[in-house]
Parts: sequence; structure tokens; C-alpha cells
Amino acid sequence: MAELEGLEFGKSDFVLLDEVTMEQFMENLKLRFEKGRIYTFIGEVVVSVNPYREMDIYGKEVVEAYRGRELYENPPHLFSVADAAYKTMKRRAKDTCIVISGESGAGKTEASKYIMQYIAAITNPSQRAEVESVKNVLLKSNCVLEAFGNAKTNRNNNSSRFGKYMDINFNFNGDPTGGHINNYLLEKVRAWRKVGVEVTMRPVRHADHCLLRGGSEEMLQSLFLQRDPSFYIYTREGASSSVSCSNLRADRSAHKAVLTALKVIGFRAQEIDSIYMILGAILHLGNLEFATDGESVRVTAPQAVENIAILTSTTAADVSKALLFRTVATGGGEVIDKGHSEQEANYGRDAFSKALYERLFSWIVSRINAVIEVKDYNPVLHGKNTVIGVLDIYGFEIFDNNSFEQFCINYCNEKLHQLFIELILRQEQEEYDREGIPWQHIDYCNNQIIVDLVEQPHRGIISILDEACLGVGKVTDVMCLESMDSKLGQHPHYTSRKLSPTDKSLEFQRHFRIRHYAGDVTYSVEGFLEKNKDPLFQDFKRLMFNSTNPVLSEMWPEGRLDITEVTKRPLTAATLFKNSIVALVDKLACKDPYYVRCIKPNEVKSPMLFDDARCRHQVAYLGLLENVRVRRAGFAYRQPYNRFLQRYKMTCEYTWPNHLMESDREAVEAIVKQHDFHDDVEYGHTKLFVRTPRSLFTLEQERAALIPILVLFLQKVWRGALARMRCRRIRAIYRIMSCFRRYKVKAHFWEVERRLGGVRTMADYGRSVQWPAAPAALAHFHAITQQLYHRWWARQVVKNIPPSDMAEVRAKVAALSALQGERPTWGCGRVWERDYLSHVSDSPQTSAHFVQVSKELKNKDQFSTILFSGFVRKVNRFNKSTDRALFITDKHVYKLEPRKHFRVLKKIPLDNVTGLSVTSGADQMLVLHTSSKDDILVCLQRGELCPNQDRVGEVLGTLSDHFTSG
Repeated sequence: MAELEGLEFGKSDFVLLDEVTMEQFMENLKLRFEKGRIYTFIGEVVVSVNPYREMDIYGKEVVEAYRGRELYENPPHLFSVADAAYKTMKRRAKDTCIVISGESGAGKTEASKYIMQYIAAITNPSQRAEVESVKNVLLKSNCVLEAFGNAKTNRNNNSSRFGKYMDINFNFNGDPTGGHINNYLLEKVRAWRKVGVEVTMRPVRHADHCLLRGGSEEMLQSLFLQRDPSFYIYTREGASSSVSCSNLRADRSAHKAVLTALKVIGFRAQEIDSIYMILGAILHLGNLEFATDGESVRVTAPQAVENIAILTSTTAADVSKALLFRTVATGGGEVIDKGHSEQEANYGRDAFSKALYERLFSWIVSRINAVIEVKDYNPVLHGKNTVIGVLDIYGFEIFDNNSFEQFCINYCNEKLHQLFIELILRQEQEEYDREGIPWQHIDYCNNQIIVDLVEQPHRGIISILDEACLGVGKVTDVMCLESMDSKLGQHPHYTSRKLSPTDKSLEFQRHFRIRHYAGDVTYSVEGFLEKNKDPLFQDFKRLMFNSTNPVLSEMWPEGRLDITEVTKRPLTAATLFKNSIVALVDKLACKDPYYVRCIKPNEVKSPMLFDDARCRHQVAYLGLLENVRVRRAGFAYRQPYNRFLQRYKMTCEYTWPNHLMESDREAVEAIVKQHDFHDDVEYGHTKLFVRTPRSLFTLEQERAALIPILVLFLQKVWRGALARMRCRRIRAIYRIMSCFRRYKVKAHFWEVERRLGGVRTMADYGRSVQWPAAPAALAHFHAITQQLYHRWWARQVVKNIPPSDMAEVRAKVAALSALQGERPTWGCGRVWERDYLSHVSDSPQTSAHFVQVSKELKNKDQFSTILFSGFVRKVNRFNKSTDRALFITDKHVYKLEPRKHFRVLKKIPLDNVTGLSVTSGADQMLVLHTSSKDDILVCLQRGELCPNQDRVGEVLGTLSDHFTSG
């Protein structure tokens, strides 16, 4: 770092001071502030000084410069500690937290915003939409919480009036997946009434001011509000300080930003309207005034009550009754309305206003949590869920008049300082002793005694306050102070005027003083009990629960209880706050902490003034000098031997992949010796301690260079293993497939044998048997087998046919083959007579004469066989038809004239016939094609033997068989 920043800017790490003294510390801090270097390291702790001006050190270039770099590689910056926390979380899968502490106005809120922006900038490089959505909601939540939880005071323009701890959840890739926000002690009192002279202008919430200055005219009209903040009691003080044009533009811009943020987060339009209606109702409540009219009290401005009723979705009568009366249940179960005095009415109005704002703020936080919570998380599927916590909480406060809020705030800072002492100072020194590391003990201020003074059961201040609040009868603040004096009189860090009569700075029966780690604080006991009880009349709770606005009703669930129902007394405000702070400290203690210690350079918000006394006081109570001493004498990094070895064993040839030494410590010593930084380490009983980060960075660099090589090697080995497993699986698959195929083939043969084994003895020779489906591998073989069976079956059938019928069978087979199913009926099922003209039954009148003619033709033409004879209807080319007879022998085709004693009209040699054409219908048309192109077109006539006979198939089959067998 000395190379990155010149000596003119001072030492960038307080550990590098020549002497650890307050003078040198302050001199270096002042020099860096004047040179514009507002950040300085103490090891891994960042000391931040509020510059009170805009600085161009948070842009994209700066983010890239710090992304993934070690702490000492760049000048000190908030981004350094943010990146260190992120790397620790991602590398070691450990939860981390960033604790931002300091007094009011030291710049804690701005620091938390820059840290959040940095984490958002370096995550989700793949720009996944769901991750971007989570980041946007997390960032926008800051805008909303600042608007409703921060206020402008004379000490701070953006003073956090609540404590905020945000957990950001990350997946195994290091991308944010959600989060959760805890809020602590929303300070309500100073938001409503002026308290003491330390507040020269009343701290108005940003949301109130931006609503009046930045809201549209339509919005203000709907809320019955005027634009002038001075018109309202709750925003009157300080209103005149912000009337410039630039402030008006800023207010409008801020109001628009809040509306946009609410929409981005996921608030519905009805919910946003409800938020501003509640704000409007609170402002109207502040303007309510009461007057005594005889024995009763009345509201002086009924129209304001009407406006409040409309904004809270109730009735004016119910609002007026809740403000002026209190419903009380008597011992006998009777319910009566007890009228308020003017003082009680004023008290109830302010208590109601405070409770409304507190419920609104808590509801906004819970609504944001519902949106950003991690949903559907499964560690098995999504990997380990790690967390970075960011704590931005109010700083230590010392005013001229310190009340209950300062007491709680300062107690919170005592607890956080105790955690700092525990983790950074005490535990570190105890660990060195436990591990046997040579060490020079450093004294530090342990504030455990102050924490016990506040929270010790039965004897602590909170217990005394609770005892007074729960007591029977009228217990006053003075009586509570006397009880503290009697029980805490011997405590070295507690005093009062009664215990120190000579101390004129304390008033009798009013003040007590606690010696905090940050200095002595005098508290005024006035109002302690009232604020601790934090009472609110049940009438207001029932009024809000019965509102027709579901958002408002949801904020007041206890309003459903009837007045006669006895409920358990609620915990006091101090106890609730103590419990939440104890839970917060426990949550921080289980994480790896990183610290940002904020310092306020002056009280006038000047970018040039460095108040030496003011800063010296802050350095003292923050324990920064003790931190420097521990850091100079201590070690930057420590790790158990087994975890150190697990992370860095690949950097040494003697430890990779596994060492053969007697212990992990010897293996770690081998790694240290190989890298030659044994002078920079110490060996404890169970851990290795590394003094400077540079040694660790050297190991990290070498590890980062080796990781890709190891990854490639592991990928190669794993790919080989996967290939071998895949090969074995494929071989097994093929073996199983082969066995299965053989089984299916055998099973098919067995099934065929079972079904067709007895076909020889069957009447139909197995014609009715259904063949089993063949596997795909036997499809071709199955077809051949079926063909062989069909031929065998045909042979068996043909064997039983008499020789005299064989000619007819052959002719029918020939017709079947020729027609190929084109003609549905062709006379297959009847006996083919062939010579129908000689058949007495078919041609009773002409058969005898035709027999004589056929004999003459046989003698003349010497034919041996009559293939077909029958009556036909001859059709010529002119579409004229005449009756004729067709006589076909094995030698000739004769066309005869039946009416003239079967005179031969045409004789064509059978060898000249080249083809035969028939139709696919039921008609008897027939065409004999000849080589001389003298085709014969006839229509076969049915005889008397059977009028419906189809003889086309007979002619076709007879001729086909003749030509085939010839």
C-alpha cells in the first residue's frame, strides 16, 4: 500500500505507525482527512471519516479496481472490506458480517449504502433475471427505509432513528438469493415533540417532509393536506429552513424515488395509498387541539376528525370517542366510558400518533421481508446458503438532555463494543495463550461491567425500570431513581446527585450518570417509566382493527380482543429492546466480523474542519489504539492445520495429493518451508498463524494458478471414468439384448411349435390357427416360414383333389393370380362347365344342334379341347350390339351366328390372341386382344343353368391356364 499512496498522504494503515501513541494516531488521521483520504486501515478494520462532501471514489472503475483483490493491493476503501467479506463467504462457505459503528453523523448510513451497492455490482455476472430482481429489491429497500426511518436533525441531515441489520443470502455461486431485515427501536418521541435544547430544529421524518414538499396536488387534496409544512405541528419546526428551489426539487425527486422504490419492491397500489393515508392521518392528529367545556372535553376542530376518519377508513364518531373517552371494564364485567381530561386527551393523541407511525414502519419492514425472503430453498438442490450481514445502527449519543432513547441507544453501543472487544481484543489474546504463541499482553478497557449495570437480572437498570412499571400503585420517575440509587449506589460506573452531593452538574431527583466506555452521560429520569411502559389505550387499537382498510387493520391484530378479555401484560420497551439486541449480538458472534469504524470530524458538517478534541474522544471510546496494538503484535491469519492443508496442499509436491508424514503440522511445515516464509509464521498447538497477508496472498496466487491445471486433470480422470462406466454399461446392455433376443427367438419357435405342431391331423391342416407375432429380428424368417407353410398347406389340399378336377383348379388359380383381387366376384365358388352351349341344362333348345356343329369343326380344324363356349352380346366399333356365340378351342376362337345354325362368322387362331381385358365391376364385358388389332368386344350372356353366374373369371382362368401350361 505504501507503493500505491505517497508519503504525503500519511500511513494508509495505522499498524505502520512508528509509535502507537494517540498523538501520532491523530496526526496521521488529520493529515489523511485534509488530503482527501477518508479511509485508513487497521489491519482488516476500516476507519472512515465523514468528508461532508461528495467524493468521486465510488464509480464503476473503482468497483472494478477492488473486485477480487486482496486488502493490501489497493488503497483503503469501504470496497476493500466489502470484497474481503464477500471473498471469505464465497471461498470458505462461512457467514460474515460487516459492523458499521460510530456516533450520529459519522457517516454510517452512507457507508452501508456504498457497501450494498458494491456487493450488488460484483455479483450476478451472468445477469440472471431472478438475481437482478433480488438485487433491485435489496437496493430499493434502503431508499424506503431511509425515507420512513431517518430524519434531519441539527447534528445530522440523514440521522437514522432506527437500527437496521440486513442479512443478504447467497447461493453457492455467490449470487444474492434474498435477505431479511431486522429493525431496532424506531425512535418515536423526537419525531413528534421538541425535546430539550440539543435539538435546535425538530427531526422531521423524510417521508413527512417529502410528502408535503414533493407530493402532487392531487395526492395532497386526497389527503386533505396543505403543501406548507409549517402548517402542521409535527413538521413545523425546521420547515422554514428548506424552502429554496433546490430543496423543493430535491424533495420532489426524493418523493418520486420513494414511490418508484415501493413499486419495484412489490407494494401494491392499494398498499402505497394506505401508507400515505396513514401519514396524512398522523399529520392531522398532530393539529388536533382539545378544550374543556364544563366537565367534558371536546375537539376544537371537528373537520380534522372527519379527515382522520376518512383517511383511516373509520367513522368520525368512533375517532372522536377514542380521542375523548376511554372504555373501562369494571370488576363486575360492566363496561363504562370514562371521559378524558384535557391532559389525558393530549397524551392519548400523541401516543396514538407515535403508535401509528411505529406500526406503519414495522409493517413496511415485514412487507419488504416477505418479498426478499429466500423461497423454495433446498440445500441438496441449491447448495449451501451463506450470508453476509450488514449492521447500520445508531451511534453513541451524548446530548445536553439525554432521555430514555439515548439510554437504549447507548446500551446498544455498549453491547456492540463488547462484541468488538470479545472478538478483536480479548478472544484474540486468549487464543494466542491457548495455542502457546509468544505474546506480550495488551491492556484494554473491558466494558462488561457497564453492560451488566444495564442488563443484569434483578439488579440492572432495565430490571429496576421493569419492576417500577409493573408495581402496584402510583410509581413516579423520582421513586424509580431512588430505587436505582439504593441498589446501584456502590457501582463504580453509576452515580447521581444523591450519591455525589458535591457534583453540581447533577440535579436532585432528576439526573443519574453512567460512565460509558465512550464517556460520562447524564440522563434525565423524567419520562423514563412512561416511555418504558409505552402505553396506548385499547380504544385506539380496537378503532384501527375495525377499520375497513385491510392494510391498516392488519397492523393492529390485538384490536380483536374484547375490552372484558384479560390479556397478559406486554413486555416493556426496554426489555423488548434488550432481547432484540442480545439476539443481534448472538447473530453477529457466529459470523466472521469485519468492521467499519466511522468518525465525525466536526459538529458543523464542514468538509474542511477537523476538530481534534472531538475526534480524539471518538478514537478513545472506539478502542482504535488498542486495536492497533493488538494488530501490530498479532497475526493477520490463522487456520487449523487440517483446513490449511486442505486448501494449500496442492502447492507443495510433498503434500499433494496426500502426505505421508506423521501429522498435519509436519505437512504444513513442509508447505511453509517450500515457499520460504517460515519467518512470517508461528506454529500453535492446533493452528498455523500467519503474520502478514502478503504470505497468504502468495499462497492464494499459486493456488489460483494450479486450480485450472488440477481441474483439467480431474476432468480428464473423471471423463475417463465416465467413459469406462459408459462402455461397461453398453457392453452389459448389448449382452442383455443378445440374451433377450435369443430368448425371444426360442420363445417364438416354442410358440410356433405349440400352435402348429398338430396341423397334420387337423381337418383344415391348421388354416384356422393364428400365428404368433414374430420379434423384429425374425420378421423376414417368419415371412419365409409362413410362405413354406402355405405351400405345404396348398400341397396337402391339392393332394386330395381328384385328377378330373385338376384342370378346373388350375384355371381358378390362374384367374386368381391374374385378377389380383381387382374383381370381387368372378365365379370361384361354382363348378366351371366351360362348354355351356353343349350343356342341355344351360342351353336346352340349341345344345343338340351345337354338338353337331362342334363335331364338324373338330373334324375340320382338328382341335382337341373345348376351352369355353357360350352366348355373348357382341359390340362393334359403332356401339351396335348383336347376339352371337363364342366358341374357344385350343386351336381357334370362333364367333358364331346362333340364329343361323351356329354359322362361323369369324375364326381367329388362338395363337393370335395377345391379351384379355376385363373390368373390375360385376358386368360381363370381355375384350380379346389379337395381334392383328382385330379385337373382339363381347358381353357374356348368362344361361338358364344359373342366371346370376359370373363367367368372366372362368374365361380368364381357362385361357390363362392354357397359355401358361402350354
